[in-house]
Amino acid sequence: SRPTQPEGRAGTPFAAPTMLVKCETKSNRVKGLSFHPKLSWILASLHNGTIQLWDYRIGSLIDKFEEHEGGPVRGVCFHLSQPLFVSGGDDYKIKVWNYKLRRCIFTLIGHLDYIRTVEFHDEYPWILSASDDQTIRIWNWQSRSCIAVLTGHNHYVMCAHFHPKEDLVVSASLDQTVRVWDTSGLRDKTVSIGGAPSSGGGGGAGANDVFGTSDAVVKYVLEGHDRGVNWAAFHPTLPLIVSGADDRLIKLWRMNDSKAWEVDTLRGHFNNVSCVMFHPKKELILSNSEDRTIRVWDVTKRTGIHTFRRENDRFWIITAHRSSNLV
Repeated sequence: SRPTQPEGRAGTPFAAPTMLVKCETKSNRVKGLSFHPKLSWILASLHNGTIQLWDYRIGSLIDKFEEHEGGPVRGVCFHLSQPLFVSGGDDYKIKVWNYKLRRCIFTLIGHLDYIRTVEFHDEYPWILSASDDQTIRIWNWQSRSCIAVLTGHNHYVMCAHFHPKEDLVVSASLDQTVRVWDTSGLRDKTVSIGGAPSSGGGGGAGANDVFGTSDAVVKYVLEGHDRGVNWAAFHPTLPLIVSGADDRLIKLWRMNDSKAWEVDTLRGHFNNVSCVMFHPKKELILSNSEDRTIRVWDVTKRTGIHTFRRENDRFWIITAHRSSNLV
């Protein structure tokens, strides 16, 4: 049974979530989601290879983009300030789109297997991608080149995310580990060549480097899950990471300058946890699982405070708006 008024941060009651709008698609699965930072838009990338753009205020489909060939598009992400979004698909391609021009403006080639997630950096001209080829890549979208290949995982890399403030990347893999990578060397290279982060350069760093050494190095390997890890994410302000895995567990990790360690385990899902994240504004963790539930957890008390269950729906992916309360 649900507590009547669980406490949120600073003693505010946690209001149970209500579903505001349902955008119906013909595809049976939505694989990727991204809120537009300012407009009331959401991008949905589908199992059938289509990317849909919805206005969620009125629940209507505005546009669709269909240049990926060969199956699902698993990753999609709006740029914070430019009229761009990026997508990554099972065709091994990363595509950058201008939604004002309503077309793909270029394609980044390099991954050798399905692409799981793609993401723009808020500040630098970078795209981060995670792939079943066991690598994570960082691309400069201004020079349209790959600037780093992060190797070390030995199974599919299910997701990768930039840290909101620091020069770090977190990744989750079916090799049962979460890895944290230091990208500060890459930043220095991007800034020194272009003069400023926004102007880019960064060139084809990988191509010039005969020995294949990367400017992004692994900082921590987090071991604790005993099945493949499907998702990992940074806390927006605290030095915390949350991860979710096929062992049905959500794990909370803390890091400092020299090490990272497991803090706690959240139990409650009774099937694989496919996605988990910190709420951008409240001290909450949101998770979804193949048990057909979305769960809300209190970060401080580390307890479940709400279960959102829809018997006829399955959930793969969850995302939160960075400045409003929408999920």
